[in-house]
Amino acid sequence: MNHLADNWIDRFQGLRGLPADIRADLKNGSRIVSVPAGTRVFEAGQSADNLLLLLEGTVRVQHHSATGRDVLLYRVHAGESCVLTTACMLAFENYSAEGIAETEVTAAAIPRKVFDELVARSSIFREFVFTAYSRRITDLFTLIDDIVFQRMDVRLASRLLELASADGYVHATHAVLASELGTAREVISRTLSEFHRRGWIEQLRGEIRLLGREGLEQLVRSV
Repeated sequence: MNHLADNWIDRFQGLRGLPADIRADLKNGSRIVSVPAGTRVFEAGQSADNLLLLLEGTVRVQHHSATGRDVLLYRVHAGESCVLTTACMLAFENYSAEGIAETEVTAAAIPRKVFDELVARSSIFREFVFTAYSRRITDLFTLIDDIVFQRMDVRLASRLLELASADGYVHATHAVLASELGTAREVISRTLSEFHRRGWIEQLRGEIRLLGREGLEQLVRSV
């Protein structure tokens, strides 16, 4: 933990150019926090009081829809910040989604007061915040485009290829994949059954084994 507290600012390329006084204020005004896997980092309706810059681990940000489904919005990885938190802090609004630690997470927590002061004082810090915000907004528009316009079989094939380990295993249930892709579990089950019929996958308990990676790749390239 001490080595993280000493040099965490330099882990973020956009912050390395901070002048000494701003760097000192950022370091002294923040704290390093750690939470175990499965922890709810924030939830809908909660106020955004700290900007978290992830140093280790992954946080899944998801929205609970009116139909009862959890829809994955994006993941925050080490070296990134959460765009939803940034938006809520800038607009003084509460969270509209929840963040779950998928792994053990270590982050630098920047309190609202420090965040507001540095955004006002430092062009470098301000550029870092808005550049990260802009990139994630672009990702969200891509997600919306995928959900609205792209076929589910293509999206599922692409996600299986992304999640597969080197030996071809995807450790995810139908419910998890449904959450990943913003659809119903039944839709995932039907599509996986078709993939199985084509000989592309084998369905096991809690995981999927890719047998025909070439077929999945060809499906993804077909659109």
